[in-house]
Amino acid sequence: MLPSRFNLIFAAFCFLPLLDLCLGSTIGICYGRNGDDLPTPDKAAELIKQHNIKYVRIYDSNIQVLKAFANSGVELMIGVPNYDLLAFSQFQSNADTWLKNNILPYYPTTKITYITVGAEVTEVPSNVSALVVPAMQNVFAALKKAGLHRKIKVSSTHSLGILSRSFPPSAGAFSSHYAHFLKPMLEFLADNQSPFMVDIYPYYAYRDSPTNVSLDYALFQSSSEVIDPNTGLLYTNMFDAQIDALYFALMALNFRTIKVMVTETGWPSKGSPKETAATPDNAQTYNTNLIRHVINNTGTPAKPDEELDIYIFSLFNENRKPGIESERNWGLFYPVGTSVYNLDFSGKGVTEMAAGGNSTNTTGPSWCIASSNATEADMKNALNWACGSGNVDCTAIQPSQPCYEPNTLVSHASFAFNSYYQQNGATDVACSFGGAGLKVTNDPKLFSKEFSNLLAGYDKCLYMTAGSKNTSIANNDSANTSTAISFRKHTGFVAWVPASLLMHLLLSFV
Repeated sequence: MLPSRFNLIFAAFCFLPLLDLCLGSTIGICYGRNGDDLPTPDKAAELIKQHNIKYVRIYDSNIQVLKAFANSGVELMIGVPNYDLLAFSQFQSNADTWLKNNILPYYPTTKITYITVGAEVTEVPSNVSALVVPAMQNVFAALKKAGLHRKIKVSSTHSLGILSRSFPPSAGAFSSHYAHFLKPMLEFLADNQSPFMVDIYPYYAYRDSPTNVSLDYALFQSSSEVIDPNTGLLYTNMFDAQIDALYFALMALNFRTIKVMVTETGWPSKGSPKETAATPDNAQTYNTNLIRHVINNTGTPAKPDEELDIYIFSLFNENRKPGIESERNWGLFYPVGTSVYNLDFSGKGVTEMAAGGNSTNTTGPSWCIASSNATEADMKNALNWACGSGNVDCTAIQPSQPCYEPNTLVSHASFAFNSYYQQNGATDVACSFGGAGLKVTNDPKLFSKEFSNLLAGYDKCLYMTAGSKNTSIANNDSANTSTAISFRKHTGFVAWVPASLLMHLLLSFV
C-alpha cells in the first residue's frame, strides 16, 4: 500500500500547478570554449556548480566536458556542429557510431537532455540548411535504437533572422527563403514534442537601430508600452516581443503545440568605441531583469503563464572569437573565474548600478507612490505589471494581509510601485509607470496625515528604501500571520494556499 500512498501524495503536489512545485521555467548558461586562456572543463564545471547552475549548453560533444559533469546533477544540451551535418545526414551509421562513442559511455552518469543538430544554419555562408532535417532524423533514429528518444530531445538552433517579419509581433512570419527545410523540421519537432530553439539578442536590435528601439525597452526597464495594433497586446520589453513574433509565425503555419526555447541570449559588457551600450552596467541590468522575468513564470503577452527555458550567453569571455570587440565580451566570468559583474541567478537580488550608468539615483531617501493625476485604468495596468512582470512581491496587499487596508487602488498601487522602485535601484525611470508613478522624498507612511484622500490608514506598512533586504516590511501585526506559499498569475495578483492546508491535504492521503 505504501507505493500507492506515495503516488497519491506526489499527485497531490502536481495536481496543484498553482504552487509551481513540479514545473517551471528554467535558466541555464552557454559554455563556449573559443579561447586560449580558459580553465579546464573540470574547473569550469566546479564554477558552474558553485553558482548552483543546473542547465548548461555546450556546442559539441567533447568527451572531457562530458566527464567533467558526471554526477553533477547538471543537465547538458550538447551539439552536433555544422561541419558534421553532411556526414550525419548522409549515413545513418555515422549517427549511430557517434552516439555509441560519444554519448552512451557517459550517459546517464552525465545527464544529457537535448541534442542540437546544427546551429544557426541560415547564418552560415555555405548552404547547409538542407542537411539539417535528415541529420536530425538520423540522430533521432540512433537514440531510438538505444531507447533514449523519449529522454533526449532533438532539435536545431536558429537566429531571429529566420523570420522575415518580427514587428508587430502578431505579424511574425518565417522567411520564404527557408521554406524548403522549415516545414519538415517543424513537422519533426511537433511529432516528437521537441522545442523550437532560437537565439535572441535585444542588444543587436538596439545597437543596429537606436532611433527605433529604446535602450530601456531592450533592458526590460521601459515604463511605457508598445501596442501591437492587430491584437491590442501591450509589450514592455523587446525580449517578449521577439518571442511572441516566433509564436505567431508558428501559428501562421498551423504549428500551435511547439514551444519556443531560447538557447542563447545575453548582453556584452564591453565593445568597440561605437558600441556605447556594451557596458558592465547594461549587461548586469539585462541579465538580472531577464532572470527575474523568466522565473516569475508570467510568460509573454501572447502566451501568458507559458513556461520559458532560456540559456544565458555566456559563461566566459572568449578571446578567440572573431569579429568586433563585443564578440569577445559576453561572459559572466573572466577565465580566471572572477565575475565580470555581479549576477544573482535566483532573481531575488537587487541590481547594483555602477557609477557611469544611464540611470540616476537621488542622494537621500526617496519613495515612489501612485500619482493622483493618473487615471484608474493606467494605475490598474501599472499595478498589474508591477505585481506580475515587474516581479514585485504583492502578498502584503492581499485580503487579510497586513497591508491590504485601506483597500483602495491608490494605496495598493503605491505599495507595489515603491517596491519595484527600490528593488530596481531607486532610479527615476523605475518610478515612471507610464506617468502613474510619483517620486517623493517624504516617507509614505506619514501620508495618511498629509494626504488622507490618497493613502488614508496606510501607515500600517513600512516602506523599504534602497539597500533594504526585503521588498516590504509590515508592522508587528504581520508577525501573527500564518506561513503561506504564494504563486503569481499573469494578472499580477497573488493567490494563497496556507502551508497548513497543503500539509493537511497531503496527510489525508496517508
